[in-house]
Amino acid sequence: MPYDRTVRLAATDFNTAVTAVREALADHGFGILTEIDVTATLKAKLGHDMEDYLILGACNPPLARRALEADRSIGLLLPCNVVVRRDGDQTLVQALDPGTMVTLTGLDSLKPVADEATARLDAALNALAAP
Repeated sequence: MPYDRTVRLAATDFNTAVTAVREALADHGFGILTEIDVTATLKAKLGHDMEDYLILGACNPPLARRALEADRSIGLLLPCNVVVRRDGDQTLVQALDPGTMVTLTGLDSLKPVADEATARLDAALNALAAP
């Protein structure tokens, strides 16, 4: 079962893509709660070199509240992780499919939250892919 929603940005460098992702998420109601520079972390902790790889923990507070009201344990799947990474000469933007929380929990009460989060994330990703 696919668990990601991915957009490939062929003509966009990594730093420009990160800025565009932040703006697109903000335009669709998401703030960034966490940021993990995986490249820098692995270099500092293990001396390992890898391509640019950033994890942004995106959150839409009203959706998070609704999800937590449906299931207090859903915090294990929050925030919505969005990855910006290099893949050869392209930059990929990947978001965890919010429908995953319904599939993993089996709670139908989370479906409306997942559907709205999916619509917002898809709109942000589509904005990135627009010419």
